[in-house]
Amino acid sequence: MAQAKTVQTMKSQDENVQSLPVRSPYDCSTAETYTPCKLPKSMPEWWMDNREAAFSRFKAQGLPTPKMERFKYTNLARAVKDWDGVLGDGKASVQNDQGYVRSLADCMDVDWVRAALQNDAPGAEKYKDSALWDLNSAYLRDGFVIDIPAGIRVEMPITILHQGMDDNYTSSRLIIRVQENAELALEENQNGEGEYWKNFVTDIELKQGAKMVHLRLQDETLESVESQYTRVRAGKDASYYAFSLNMGGALTRYQAHAELTGPGAHVSFDGLHLLEGSQHSDTTILVEHQAPHCTSNQFYRNLIADKAHGVFQGKVHVYEDAQKTDGYQLSNTLLLSEQAHMDTKPELEIYADDVQCSHGATTGQIDEEPLFYLRSRGLSEMQARRLLVEAFIAEVMDKAQDGDLKTIMESKVGAWLSNVLK
Repeated sequence: MAQAKTVQTMKSQDENVQSLPVRSPYDCSTAETYTPCKLPKSMPEWWMDNREAAFSRFKAQGLPTPKMERFKYTNLARAVKDWDGVLGDGKASVQNDQGYVRSLADCMDVDWVRAALQNDAPGAEKYKDSALWDLNSAYLRDGFVIDIPAGIRVEMPITILHQGMDDNYTSSRLIIRVQENAELALEENQNGEGEYWKNFVTDIELKQGAKMVHLRLQDETLESVESQYTRVRAGKDASYYAFSLNMGGALTRYQAHAELTGPGAHVSFDGLHLLEGSQHSDTTILVEHQAPHCTSNQFYRNLIADKAHGVFQGKVHVYEDAQKTDGYQLSNTLLLSEQAHMDTKPELEIYADDVQCSHGATTGQIDEEPLFYLRSRGLSEMQARRLLVEAFIAEVMDKAQDGDLKTIMESKVGAWLSNVLK
């Protein structure tokens, strides 16, 4: 195995750090309590203009509230209205970069990166809820760019670690391009220390025949807020496989928007939520089938204990020209306490007539009949419950591709089960 190489970026600089103002209860209609941040003087003029335009859009819209359809179950504005801290950079590092990862600040003069940075949020015109993307653009100073040349298969997974810092707001962006018939595996680890808010954007473009596997471990502190917006554009015969383990944070929102733009493209979003205490975790996914002969899958399983609240909103949108579409989505939830809560909203929006699309959702507690059967075979109640829970999550965990991060995930899942199923 090649020796891991670590690249450090986004180091805090006193002259570029500004305290966010102490705020009265948030007025979502104006967002006047947020002010533009200082940026390094080396930033190009076009980016300064882009930032100002994004901030204007954010101010006009305000932070998302439950009045917006795709945020009806998640009150982000309430979670951050009284939070004050500094505009910081957090800590970020890359391992096994293999020469394909650069700092975003070093790529401002690259045409395709510049074009990506100037993209509006996907679905902004239709849904009118792009404030988090615009807030990221308004406060963005750095991030990473990953560019895999045509025909290259990256031998080892690239690992990115994002660490939140106490009393910090972090706005970072990851821009990825996998060119024709290239392959990339990315492992993303999100954690931190103390109370903080991360607001990330990940923008992925897969050219014809490209393949990408994306493992994501979200293990933020129980005092933190994380909002992440991921965009995927998959060209002809391209494929994207994503797996997320969501187990940290006081409030987290993972939003994905996938566009299948070429025939034969495929995307999969799979994941597991492990929630306890008063945690709130929201996963909202929209897959747009814009071309024929494309496939998509969404498969999530959720374990919710104590007074925690889970949300899964999955939507498949099939355009009129996207004949022979195959779209599938399923969310299964196991409630481990009487006060645990799960909201699911599966949706299909179909304008083609030759498609195979389905969606489903189940929510319930452990079935007493198999529990009784296992106990009758000599297992204690705790052993029997754990066995049934492990069987419930095994199918989705098997979808996580092999890698160092999967091993870490499995260890964390085992520790969580031991703590909750006492």
